[in-house]
Amino acid sequence: MKIIINGKEQETTYQTAFQVRESIGNPEDIVILNGFQINQDSPLAENDILSIIRKGVMPDEEELESMMMARHTPYVHQRVKKGKVAIAGLGGLGSNISVMLARIGVGHLFLVDFDIVEPSNLNRQSYYVRHLGMPKTAALKEQLEEINPFITIETRDAKISEENVKELFEGYDVICEAFDKPDAKAMLVNTALEQLPGCKIVSGSGMAGFDSSNLIQTRRLMKQLYVCGDLENEARIGSGLMAPRVQICAGHQANMILRLLLGQEEV
Repeated sequence: MKIIINGKEQETTYQTAFQVRESIGNPEDIVILNGFQINQDSPLAENDILSIIRKGVMPDEEELESMMMARHTPYVHQRVKKGKVAIAGLGGLGSNISVMLARIGVGHLFLVDFDIVEPSNLNRQSYYVRHLGMPKTAALKEQLEEINPFITIETRDAKISEENVKELFEGYDVICEAFDKPDAKAMLVNTALEQLPGCKIVSGSGMAGFDSSNLIQTRRLMKQLYVCGDLENEARIGSGLMAPRVQICAGHQANMILRLLLGQEEV
């Protein structure tokens, strides 16, 4: 019987997952079978995907990547790894979206921002005190490479304008709009819709303050355009940007990008 064990196709005479674990590991090691962690022994079938995660042991590169993708539904990882996603703006939305996409294994991320990390960013953005004063592109790339060393991360320190949208983002499957300011959001969305007709755009609008999390939704407003948020609560006096709602909206955007890469578009 042929099965995939820790990323490698192998012939095996073992009939159950725990028999494989006993042959290469210890009883306390984690067993992932076809994307699901099992706590009771399970029979094996042809072409099953099995990962034995040994606690406290650093695997080689091939094994590590297979373990990182083990919790995905089988064959989802292969499709996600082919994805090319551009993230415009690396603040509260963009930094957190980038982290999520790196964790799920999107193969090519393009990070664009012109700003540096400042103390006021730390309340909601995925940066640390040690990053203060660094370009956001460099600080975020450093984090993503620690999370997932098996993806391609490109960066550009640039301010996005109508003049460079096409040059920056042509060829990407999805553009993630993650700006703070409404006029910048409108500029990028409108320009991309006009100049890049084959690209999907996932935007964020309305995540300020501390109203109900359930108001934040994902909506398909046009064939190419998806907007995440409550579409109402923008940052203003008495209603600032705070980590919980910003990250909820970032999660909506990241999940919509995942769905698009898998061909599951909203209606």
